[in-house]
Amino acid sequence: MKQQATISLYWKCQLIGWSVAALYWGYTGYNQPGFNWWLSILQFTTDVAVYITITHLYHRFAVKLGWQNLRLNKLLPRLVPAVVVLGLVYLFVTVSKVYLFRVWFKPGFSEPFGDFFDFYRDSIFVAGVRLMSIWLLAYHLYHYAKREINIAQENARLAVITRDAQLNNLSAQLNPHFLFNSLNNIKALVIDDPKSARRAIDLLADLLRNSLYSGDKQMISIKEELELVKDYLELEKLRLEERLQYHIEAGDEYHSMLIPRLCIQTLVENAIKHGISQQKQGGLIRVQLINDHDNLIISVSNPGRLNPTDDSSGLGLKNLTERLRLQYKDFAHFTISETNGIVTATIKIPVS
Repeated sequence: MKQQATISLYWKCQLIGWSVAALYWGYTGYNQPGFNWWLSILQFTTDVAVYITITHLYHRFAVKLGWQNLRLNKLLPRLVPAVVVLGLVYLFVTVSKVYLFRVWFKPGFSEPFGDFFDFYRDSIFVAGVRLMSIWLLAYHLYHYAKREINIAQENARLAVITRDAQLNNLSAQLNPHFLFNSLNNIKALVIDDPKSARRAIDLLADLLRNSLYSGDKQMISIKEELELVKDYLELEKLRLEERLQYHIEAGDEYHSMLIPRLCIQTLVENAIKHGISQQKQGGLIRVQLINDHDNLIISVSNPGRLNPTDDSSGLGLKNLTERLRLQYKDFAHFTISETNGIVTATIKIPVS
């Protein structure tokens, strides 16, 4: 199937603009005595063809010199002489065309061209300057707007590329951090509990497999994130045994929603490292997901004391805060607080 040819916006504007002008001139002549339809059609056709030719020649000239890419302060000094030149061209072409039509179609017309030119010179020159000024203004404003739109689109594309690069860098920092902690956990089990160590290696293999398959994703579903969290909690429970209890509350309606990868796992890891591991009796980690006025609230709570030096400056939480900022701008928030010996880390994400 052949692709249908289309007319560019430039040629559409040329045809429509000069056709409207020619129709207006024809309408003014319609009210004059001795109006001739065939002559009017010929006038219309030649007006459109001639003035499109003049302005198109300017278009090619401007493109060749790169005027459409100039800033306004450099373009304006060039437009003034351009308007004058185009006005003069308009003057000579228009007077010559009207004079020839008078000679060809008006019987008995014998006025010398010089006298005819002098009579119409000033009015047609002023009209030409006015028309060419309007055309040049529209032409260069279009190119200026197009250039600004292209710049804005390019800046937006670069911003996205920069954001993705930052997110990839943060994810690259998180994965080794997570692996390092998991290997330390397994090392603690190898001598005291080889069976648990083997189970821990299986869990770590699953975690790494999951990480490799979704490593290029910045966003994953809550279902995938919670599966990762459950595997990680089971891995930690092999080390901490009865000291670690956990409970996850998340309705099925959230499972398909996308969230930043490793965001819940980072909070759980922080809760174990700075909470459960520091408590002689251990405690309960509660993971809760609720909807609050079109925002998803993810909270992870654990027994412990809030130490700003330890909790808020860790690599995981720093990266998490930065990833939320990059992904959601100012529409997502991370907070951590302590109430009656319970530390709660909370992520607030808009539900789109």
